[in-house]
Amino acid sequence: MTTFPKKIVLASGNQGKLNEFTGLFEQFGVEMLAQKTLGVEDIPETGTTFVENAIIKARHAAKVTGLPAIADDSGLVVDALGGAPGIYSARYAGEHGDSEGNIAKLLSEMEGISNRTAHFFCTLVFMQHADDPVPLISQGKWMGNIQTDRQGNEGFGYDPVFYVPTHGCTAAEMTKAEKNKVSHRGKALVTLLDSMRQTFA
Repeated sequence: MTTFPKKIVLASGNQGKLNEFTGLFEQFGVEMLAQKTLGVEDIPETGTTFVENAIIKARHAAKVTGLPAIADDSGLVVDALGGAPGIYSARYAGEHGDSEGNIAKLLSEMEGISNRTAHFFCTLVFMQHADDPVPLISQGKWMGNIQTDRQGNEGFGYDPVFYVPTHGCTAAEMTKAEKNKVSHRGKALVTLLDSMRQTFA
């Protein structure tokens, strides 16, 4: 039987992400702990890729707490904007976590552009300890289009303007269960869980 760690620190202060991870890991008897509840401050994300930033965050959380850590670095990649906002998705408008500001800037940048294709991208990193030489890394992509206005009240971040063709609605109009099955983070988590099962088998 697979035995996961009893406690894992999530290297994020995002409540939406914590809710998603908690829901997915509770079936394995894992208690997901937000880093801020353990006194872990955010660390500057100095990497130039999602992978680098996820490793930086996971290593920092594991070092401060002494617990295994999972870090998520994800963002919105818009084709017509050359991949922006990309790794800067959470602080696109200047202030970290300003979802309304970020969406407003995105819609402004996309004004008059006919190519609305985009995708959410997620990199997850799991480290058993801060000096873990073989962190588990998984990635996921979720294809969609950028709408011209907001729709829906679920989810977080850019969800209200991210239209999902396969479901005929925005990510913010989907239930948490629906989103977990098809989202970039959901896909990355499936891969990560498979790797963790092998690691802790």
